[in-house]
Amino acid sequence: MTRGTGTTDRSGTTDAPRAGDAIGVLVVDDDFMVARVHRAFVERVAPFRVLGVAGTGEQALSAVGELRPDLVLLDLYLPDVFGLDVIPRLRAAGHDCDVMVISAAREAEAVRGAVRHGVVDYLLKPFEFEDLRVRLERYAVQRGRLLGTVVRSQADVDRVLAKAAVPAASVPALPKGMSVETAELVERTLRDADGTLSASECAALTGVSRVSARRYLEYFHTVGSADVSLRYGVAGRPERRYRFRGQRTGAGRGGAEDRAHAGEGLLTAPVAAVRRVPSPRTP
Repeated sequence: MTRGTGTTDRSGTTDAPRAGDAIGVLVVDDDFMVARVHRAFVERVAPFRVLGVAGTGEQALSAVGELRPDLVLLDLYLPDVFGLDVIPRLRAAGHDCDVMVISAAREAEAVRGAVRHGVVDYLLKPFEFEDLRVRLERYAVQRGRLLGTVVRSQADVDRVLAKAAVPAASVPALPKGMSVETAELVERTLRDADGTLSASECAALTGVSRVSARRYLEYFHTVGSADVSLRYGVAGRPERRYRFRGQRTGAGRGGAEDRAHAGEGLLTAPVAAVRRVPSPRTP
């Protein structure tokens, strides 16, 4: 187990600092490179602070007892135990920290089990920083509301539970500088593709620039209409591949790749229902 930044002791470990309003986090993942990335992501989001990193279920149990984190980012595929089995052991030991699952486990039973164990969120690997940032910030808001709640009546209970629920999906608006016509063209191209498409391939098929193609593809990923997988080459950054959500896998030229890089489940937001509104962001 490794600890967060703070005062170094003789053994080379550090005492985790705890600011009054900081949210302490324990990262649990058996892949130290993945854990390092998750740690870096968390530390970019205020007021979260990584207190330590654990690579096994037993290390996680020990670290929670020692560091007392507010939130545990828990992988499920650990070398000694299945991640969900850690949660009841935490509760039996009297630890009330919240748990957010971050795992490649896509089985429905794993998701159902996580819900039964009361996890605050479930994020599928691989993911981008923004995917985690949104969930951390949502958790921070809800945690603050729960800590500050005074229950005087049933209305107070209903109010807390309503805020804890995931809001219903609303019709997304295209960011400024994006057109409905081009969005429909990119969406249609992505729907009709055999397998996945890169931004360059989408640009060639639609006639728009590569930069524009990637912007629209990323928009579809953001609103939940497209899945993203990464293709690693010999050198350089991995190539981002896009698939329209709900597209059948194993078809055409992308079949083998698609089976290897299945994307996470998302809700579809048809571009025909999108309306354009001004946005403060630059195109």
